[in-house]
Order: sequence, then structure tokens, then C-alpha cells
Amino acid sequence: MADSTNLNTINVNGTTYSAAEYAANQVSATGTNNSLDKDAFLQLLVTQMQYQDPLDPQDNSEYVAQLAQFSSLEQMTNVYNSVADVAKLVSNIDTSVLVGQLSAMIGKDIQWTSTTVNTDAQGKAIVDANGNPSTTTNSYQGVVTGVSITDGAPTIIADVNGQAMQVSVGDITRVGQITEKS
Repeated sequence: MADSTNLNTINVNGTTYSAAEYAANQVSATGTNNSLDKDAFLQLLVTQMQYQDPLDPQDNSEYVAQLAQFSSLEQMTNVYNSVADVAKLVSNIDTSVLVGQLSAMIGKDIQWTSTTVNTDAQGKAIVDANGNPSTTTNSYQGVVTGVSITDGAPTIIADVNGQAMQVSVGDITRVGQITEKS
């Protein structure tokens, strides 16, 4: 009769683990449950086949079912990786298109607002009686001199009286000739 202690074991770098120990080590090492990946699954399957009782072998349909599950897992992993790659590509295309569109603004006048949280001498936010932070909103205007990508988000570089300022696209309130009220 086969030694049943060798069933459901995984050998990693010369160390033999039970399936439960391997799963526990994977959770503690990575912080997530990546316990039985495709390599571990194949090792378990080979170990089962290697140590099965020749007088009472497992039914072939069980192996076929396990292989079908493995194949499904492999395909789902491939689809997930492909979708992640497509999402990254779409994000890069969106950013590139936006940068191209924003580049057309170079040399144009823009107006934007910027809201800042008021702080005390120690640098702590000043809050009102309801606990809401006190803010100040300022309006600026300048000429677009460039486009930049900061932390993955496109921003405008504007010249305000010789000083370069970085402007978030969402803060822009007007593009084009700014008329002064008389």
C-alpha cells in the first residue's frame, strides 16, 4: 500500500510541505492568499499519481476533472493578465491624447482658481465651529507655456508675471482671451 503521508505534499526548494502548511506560508509571506498556484497544483497532481495504490488506482475521471479545473484556472489567469495589459494601454492612450489636446493651448491665455486650506502658525488646519476647514479661493490668470504629466495626471504650466505655475486641468475656468471689465 502507498504511503499516504506523501499525498498532498508540495516540495519547494528541497523542503516538503503539506498543502495546508504551504497555503499558510503563502498567506504569511505575501499577505494575500495565493496559496495554490498552477505549479503547486501540478506538483500535487504528480504526487497523487506517483503514490497512488496500484491495486486500487484513482478513477481516471477524477484526473480529467482536475486537469479541466487546472485548464480553466490557467485560462482565467491569462484573461486577467490580458485585461490588465489592455487597461494599462488604454490609460496610456487617454493620457497621450489629453496631452496632445492640451498642447494646443500653448500660448493661450487661461484663467483658473486654486483653493487652499488656511493654517495656523504651527501648520495645523484652521477649522470652524462645525469642524470644517477654513479655505481661501484665489483666481489666477496667465499664459500657457507647456504641458506636464505629474503623478500620472496631465497638468498645464502657466506663466504668471514671469513665475511658472503648475495648474491642474480641473482647476481651469476659462481658456482664451480674458477681457478686463471697465
